[in-house]
Amino acid sequence: MALKGKEISIIGAGIGGLAAAMALAQKGARVKVFEQADGLGEVGAGLQISANGVAVLEALGLRDAAAKLANTPEAVVLRDYRGGEVVRLPLGASAVARYGRPYWQFHRADLLGVLAQGARDVGVEMIFDHRLTEVSQSKERVEAVFSNGKSVQADCLIGADGVRSVVRGMALHGQPAEFTGQVAWRGLVPASRLPKGLFENAAQVFMGKGRHLVAYPLRGGTLINFVAVEERASWADEGWSLPDSPENLRAAFQGFAAPVQTLLAQVDETFLWGLFNHPVLPRWSNGRIGLLGDACHPMLPFLAQGAVMGLEDAFVLAECFEAKGIEKGFHSFEAKRKPRATRVQKGAARNAWSYHLRNPIFRGVAHKLLGMAPQNTLLGQFDYLYGHDVTAKS
Repeated sequence: MALKGKEISIIGAGIGGLAAAMALAQKGARVKVFEQADGLGEVGAGLQISANGVAVLEALGLRDAAAKLANTPEAVVLRDYRGGEVVRLPLGASAVARYGRPYWQFHRADLLGVLAQGARDVGVEMIFDHRLTEVSQSKERVEAVFSNGKSVQADCLIGADGVRSVVRGMALHGQPAEFTGQVAWRGLVPASRLPKGLFENAAQVFMGKGRHLVAYPLRGGTLINFVAVEERASWADEGWSLPDSPENLRAAFQGFAAPVQTLLAQVDETFLWGLFNHPVLPRWSNGRIGLLGDACHPMLPFLAQGAVMGLEDAFVLAECFEAKGIEKGFHSFEAKRKPRATRVQKGAARNAWSYHLRNPIFRGVAHKLLGMAPQNTLLGQFDYLYGHDVTAKS
């Protein structure tokens, strides 16, 4: 085994980082994951994991554990901001029939918990409250230094530290991101505080002028997760933890359908973040230091593929390391993943436009055409995403 006994440091205990840690440890590596937070905790909100991501969970041996915590939506329903149904894309049994695996939704903390336990079970060491401040490398080793004064050496270092990657800035000098002119709120509302049946078991997208809102149930229907996006000129910090007043959220979505108003009336806490376009990195690695997931190809949320691309990356990187070793493995990983990741990045950026049509006549015509399109045609546009299986043996 090419990885047996190799020491690997991973920065970031998110979806991609923990999946990579598990995949590498399963191949014999000695893996340590360093996370700047003091624990995993109840971080984030909803995640959507399509069939291509489920394939990776399955290959890691986590499908059964994940299935117990997953919500399986019956459809994605696109609606006019007033509530009228534009088009319904079936998921549920239809997704399984078409792609061989289900489409799942999770509370982010639940999926992180499954990945963390899986990683621990194969010997991964997770070290919290460690914020990276310096990284350097020689021909054979990489050293990471943390703000608490501690340091660690390893055979390689993987930056899985997300959209604001410190590793990317230190080792690959990524270009500054550009604000898209869009911000997003996120939050959770207990379903017990809403009228029964207000939201069906589906991902519902309410589309209006310069804004849209997505809502779907989690944890057996006990929570309703929402993400609400608005176009605006003013900048918001790029991150997940900037609190904002629920009144600002409610004001932005005045005039939307009654279910949206009922949901937002019950929001006690919400977080706001700016959406940014990141230039495609010229390279994803530098010697024995490399990136995966949002650290190297940050995704806008409009295809719900950010976490899924992290899962795909994790599996492919472990396979490349096993086949090629570390430095050549990083190069092989980039060659295999960059075309797909770039395509998904661009697809997510394009999707925002279709949700936010401003001209009411154009919007009405576009929605009518969407509603007339055959379901098979509409679903087919996602085949390149959901039907892709990085775990399949060629």
